[in-house]
Amino acid sequence: MLKPSSDTSSTPSATGKQEEKTDIKKLLAVIPPPAVVFAKEKKSLKEKRIRLQYDPSVGKDEAKISKTLASELNIKNYLEVTVAGKKRFRFKAVVLEGPPNDVVYVNPEVMKLQGVADRSICTIRSAD
Repeated sequence: MLKPSSDTSSTPSATGKQEEKTDIKKLLAVIPPPAVVFAKEKKSLKEKRIRLQYDPSVGKDEAKISKTLASELNIKNYLEVTVAGKKRFRFKAVVLEGPPNDVVYVNPEVMKLQGVADRSICTIRSAD
C-alpha cells in the first residue's frame, strides 16, 4: 500500500496548477474579445413599417422609394408592400434621392381598386 507523503504530493500539484493557469491564459489570449466578434456582424433590416402615399406620377407597377431606405433594406429591383398583414403587392423599385425615408409612393388607381387608403401604414421589404 501507498504511503501518503506530504512533500511529494504538494509540490507537483502546486506546480501543475501553475502550469495549467499559464496554459489557459495563453489560450485565452488567442480568443478575440466580444466587441471584435460582434462588430463583424452587420445589422441589416429585413423589413420596415412606413407610410404608403398616393402619387399619380408613379406607374401602375412601380413604387418610388428613397435611396437611403433602399440601401437599408437592400432593395435593388423589386420591393414587396404588405398592408394590414393581408394584402401584399410587388412593385418595381424606383430609387430616388428626394423622397423622405418614411414614405413609399405608389399609384392611387391600383391602391383604390385594392381597398388601400392614402397614408396607410405598411410593411416594406425586398422582393429580389
